[in-house]
Amino acid sequence: MKRNETESMEYTLVRGEIKAGYGVASGKGKDERYPEGTLKQQFQHFLERGLDLSNYYMGTINLDISPCFYEIKKPKYFLKNIDWSDYIPPENFYFFDVTVYYKDKTFKGLVYLPDPETKEDHIQKPTMLELILPKIEGLEYGVMVEIALKKDQLDIIAK
Repeated sequence: MKRNETESMEYTLVRGEIKAGYGVASGKGKDERYPEGTLKQQFQHFLERGLDLSNYYMGTINLDISPCFYEIKKPKYFLKNIDWSDYIPPENFYFFDVTVYYKDKTFKGLVYLPDPETKEDHIQKPTMLELILPKIEGLEYGVMVEIALKKDQLDIIAK
């Protein structure tokens, strides 16, 4: 899908900046509860519910879309009551389609959103999207990227 094809009634294009996150999804944050990262621990639970993340890097890219923020409409996947950790109660997870445009290339992935109603720690701002994508060479903090989101899944609102 090319960018001009996404500029339609179906998609919202938004720019954002790659930011450092907590590092718990990938395990780089040195949280002793999740030495291999939370995504790796959640992987099998998601797979059992029909969501296969094996084509993606086991970490998230944090994209700050401020001054915009998001509102959930209808996720591609909603996985309820995932009991993946001995340290926190079960959580719900939302996933939404995303396309990332970086250096004239297109990358398909998912927005990963632990349900704010069930999330205990590592809370994200409403202007931060966590993206699950294939490994993207050269992507680093401070880089601006453009993403396309399906309007029927996530609503992007300008402040």
